[in-house]
Amino acid sequence: MERRFQGSTDIELTGTGVAQARRAARLLASMRPDAIVASDLSRARATAAELTAVTGLAASHHAELRETYAGVWQGLTHDEIIERFGEQYAAWKRGEPVRRGGGELESEVADRAAPVVLSHAEKLPDDGTLVVVSHGGTIRTTIGRLLGLEASSWEALGGLSNCCWSVLGEGARGWRLMEHNAGTLPEPVLGDDD
Repeated sequence: MERRFQGSTDIELTGTGVAQARRAARLLASMRPDAIVASDLSRARATAAELTAVTGLAASHHAELRETYAGVWQGLTHDEIIERFGEQYAAWKRGEPVRRGGGELESEVADRAAPVVLSHAEKLPDDGTLVVVSHGGTIRTTIGRLLGLEASSWEALGGLSNCCWSVLGEGARGWRLMEHNAGTLPEPVLGDDD
């Protein structure tokens, strides 16, 4: 595995990616989504198309849900980034606000993506389900913003594997993270804080 930093570069899904998207679509369809929103990048469009094929729902596509623009880091491997931009990379990993490769700050990504998610969530029926098809960095920053976490701690949420998802729900005190980096159907959580 190259561990190449894609960022907002528009890359098609591979055959493996299509198979992963089909599997995820079958699982997510059983959750009976009410709406699908997606990044307008090719890989997210293709992933959303697998879910639309199973559900019959149309997906709306938004540039605001694109992955983080990472400037000159895009297309480089992690080793190349560390070699060429070691201090910038280390600062980012420490949680400092960094324009990776001259690109966007994580807070700017959340500024553009979270409002799209919220506006579509507001249109859902009670107990409705919105599926957001986006990219790991954008999803992490959006979850961090919705949960009200400080930007410096968003990295603690960890990444998402390809075609895995997170489940958020609205609780009495705001958004709650129910599952993260899931690849199976969510199980109801029963606890004292419900």
